[in-house]
Amino acid sequence: MKKIIFSLLLVSVLSSCVSSKKYQELDDKYIKLRSENVELKDQLDTLANKSLKCQTSLDRLQVQYDNLKSKYETLNKLYTVKDNAYKKLQASYDALSQSSSQTLAYEAEKSKKLLAELDKKQQELAKERAALDAQIKKIQHLESLIAQKDAKLNNLKSSLTRALTGFKNQGLKVTERDGKIYISMENKLLFDSGSWHVKQNGRKAIETIANILSINPDVEIMIEGHTDNVPYRGKGAIEDNWDLSVKRATSVVRQLMKNKHIDPKRLIPAGRSKYLPVADNSTPQGRAKNRRIEVILTPKLDEIMQLLNK
Repeated sequence: MKKIIFSLLLVSVLSSCVSSKKYQELDDKYIKLRSENVELKDQLDTLANKSLKCQTSLDRLQVQYDNLKSKYETLNKLYTVKDNAYKKLQASYDALSQSSSQTLAYEAEKSKKLLAELDKKQQELAKERAALDAQIKKIQHLESLIAQKDAKLNNLKSSLTRALTGFKNQGLKVTERDGKIYISMENKLLFDSGSWHVKQNGRKAIETIANILSINPDVEIMIEGHTDNVPYRGKGAIEDNWDLSVKRATSVVRQLMKNKHIDPKRLIPAGRSKYLPVADNSTPQGRAKNRRIEVILTPKLDEIMQLLNK
C-alpha cells in the first residue's frame, strides 16, 4: 500500500514539473512575439511617415503636371482652330488667284495678308508648344532626380543602421526627418563630463560612420555639439557651454578626417550649446539626452536646384 501511494506521489510531482516547463516555454515565446510585434509596429509607423512625405511630394508635382497639361491641351485646340482657318484661307486664295478681276485681285491680296498673319501666329503657337513640351520633360526629369535622391537616402540610412547596431544601447540612434539623416550620439558614448576628448568606444563608432560616409561622397556632413543647461565649471580655454559644444563638434570632425577618403570640404562643425534640447533639463535623465553630438547628413541637391532655377 505504501509503494502505491509513493508511486502516485511521484507521478504527480513529475506531471507538475512538465507543466511548469511547458508553461515557461510558452511564456518565453509570448514575450518574444510581443517584442517582435512592437518592433514591427515601429517599422510600420516609419514606413507610413515616409509614404506620407512621398505622397505629398507626388501630389504637388501632379498638380503642376495637371496645370501644364491643361495649358498644353488649350494651346493645341487653338492651334487646330487656326490651322483649319489657315487651310480655308489657302483654298480661298488659290481660287481668287485664278481670276484676273480687279476685285478678285484685291480680295486675293487681302487674303494673302491674312495668311501671313496666320502663318506668324502658327509659328508662335508652335514655339509655345515646344516650350511646353520642354517644361513637361523638365518636370519628369525632376521627379526622377527626387526619386533617386530618396532611394540613396534610404540606402544610406539602412547601411548606417546595420553598421551601428552594436552601439544602439550606448546612446546612439539613427533617424530620418525632413529629407535628412540624423545620427545622434549621447555623451556617455563619446566624452567624459566636461571633456572634449573622444573616448575609445566613441572613436570606434565614429570610425564606423566614416567608413560608410567615405563611399557616399554626395552627402554633406554637419556635426552639431549640444549641451544641457548646467553651466560649464571647468577651467582653461573653455569659458562656457558654447565653447564646449563647439570643441566637442570639432573633436568629432578630427576623428572623421582620419579617414583619408572623406573630403574635408564636406565637413561642417557647429556648436548649439544648450539651446536645442530634446528632453527636459530638470531631470538627470533629460540632461543626459541633451548632452549629445548629432551628425546630420544632407544629400547634395545641386542638380535639382539647377533644374528648378531654370
